[in-house]
Amino acid sequence: MSQSIVKTFNTFGPCVAEEHYMLPTLARQPKIDSLIEGKRYFILHAPRQSGKTTFLEALTDKINSEGKYYALTCSLMGLRSKFDENLAISTIIDILNFFMKESKVTAIEEKAYLYNSLPGIDDCSSKISIFLNTLCEDLDKELILFLDEADCLSGPGLLSFLTQIRNFYQIRHQPGNKFPRSLGLVGLRDIRDYQVTKGEEVKGPPPSPFNIKSRSLTLSNFTFEDIGILYRQHTEAVGQVFADSAIDRVWYWSEGQPWLVNALAKETIEEILQNDLSTKITGLLINQAAENLIKLRDVHIDSFLEKLKEPRVARVINGVIAGASLKGSEYIDDRKYCLDLGLVALDKKKCLRPANAIYQEIISRTLTDTVQELLDENIERITWNDGQIVFISAVLRKFQDFWRENAFTFPFRINETQIQSFLVEIDNLPNKALIKEILELVSKKYDEAAYVIILMAFLQRVVNGGALVHRQFAEGRGAVDLRITFKDRKYLIECKIKGNLSEEDSIDQLAGYLDTAGEKEGWLVIFDRDRDKSWDDKITWDTTSHKGHTIYIVRC
Repeated sequence: MSQSIVKTFNTFGPCVAEEHYMLPTLARQPKIDSLIEGKRYFILHAPRQSGKTTFLEALTDKINSEGKYYALTCSLMGLRSKFDENLAISTIIDILNFFMKESKVTAIEEKAYLYNSLPGIDDCSSKISIFLNTLCEDLDKELILFLDEADCLSGPGLLSFLTQIRNFYQIRHQPGNKFPRSLGLVGLRDIRDYQVTKGEEVKGPPPSPFNIKSRSLTLSNFTFEDIGILYRQHTEAVGQVFADSAIDRVWYWSEGQPWLVNALAKETIEEILQNDLSTKITGLLINQAAENLIKLRDVHIDSFLEKLKEPRVARVINGVIAGASLKGSEYIDDRKYCLDLGLVALDKKKCLRPANAIYQEIISRTLTDTVQELLDENIERITWNDGQIVFISAVLRKFQDFWRENAFTFPFRINETQIQSFLVEIDNLPNKALIKEILELVSKKYDEAAYVIILMAFLQRVVNGGALVHRQFAEGRGAVDLRITFKDRKYLIECKIKGNLSEEDSIDQLAGYLDTAGEKEGWLVIFDRDRDKSWDDKITWDTTSHKGHTIYIVRC
């Protein structure tokens, strides 16, 4: 099967031009051709808004245009709340009929709604098998079937659906039996993460109904080169140029996540520049667009935030923020789940980190912004800079005082009664409900990372007057890198929990960080969780030199 060029998204072009910018979508997953030729059934999963539906549209059109097989794509999105087996299976039949009618392939259109009165079709345990068998018998070419949003189906309906596919798959080569040549289930998750529910009991993943699965595939993100190709089409269409610095910053912020690649361009052109096509798009404009997206919380970003509440996600992100190791056997499934959702990625050392810089900022701000609401009454409103430099040592000494006074009463590892008492104090805040939600999230699911979260919130609150706090975290580092930028200066802080990494290794790690950044001094903040140790022993300050750098050791 040859590759074709098809549209990927229709985002930042339409209001200023009629062009739909194009990329070789089918090249993002070239293995499907061989699976179809091999009569395989497979899973295709990728994060939300990463181009799955566009990919299926392109693949379906290509198969039908080549004429060797028929292809049909159906979306099961309407099954989100269909837990009853009979209702779920009947709805799938309705969906198949609807998309057959809309397929624009005459042979398939003509068969829509013809099989709703077949013998045995009322039995939900065989309804799918009978329907697809009859359809495939009546078609003059073999059928390739793609079921988009397949992970919307759950519970007994999912179990029945997968069982019917498996059972007929096993006998499809016998005389008189026909079934789709190849079938793909497409969604956010691998089938191992589908949930089978019986009554109130949740069982998952499905044990055997889809052990016919030949391969589990995913769609790749855009490459750096893809971004350049996509944006140059905009330049060719309307004359507006993306500077090299703009493409660099798009890559930095998105790492090729398709929705973010397009959203950054759309935000820059339509909102920041108000469709002024005469202005060259620079890296600074893309930075502003990224900041806008983070603050605006589009549906894509809101769905990302919802995932932070899931226990499986929280276990992983908790460790990533704290710099803890997540390579034990108990984390295998959770790691795979978060990778499949596109929330995290692997760095060069095969350690998990946020999947891109925008996601990293969203995680940081979601977990710190609400905590900042509780800091206002605890921190003096002091200007911690003189217009040229930030007094970081003074800030961290103030934090030591704050930590000594509040460490064991601050809202993490707290219960519902304590949460409610804090909410009474902030009763007049308009976002009280959100604050409660985040407090519960931090206290119950991000307790390991809470120390880091509170330090980040403190720094964000006090280094006012134009300073920015940047965070960099990944599992297995034993520490978290924080960078405060103000004017032309960078202030590098490394935060660790005592026991995750030795003090000597932490100093060496920070020295390397300073060397890379071209800075001469840095701050190492170490949290000691030993409640039996006195505060006089825990709250200390030392200064040391290492590899030509001055390092302040701030113990809390």
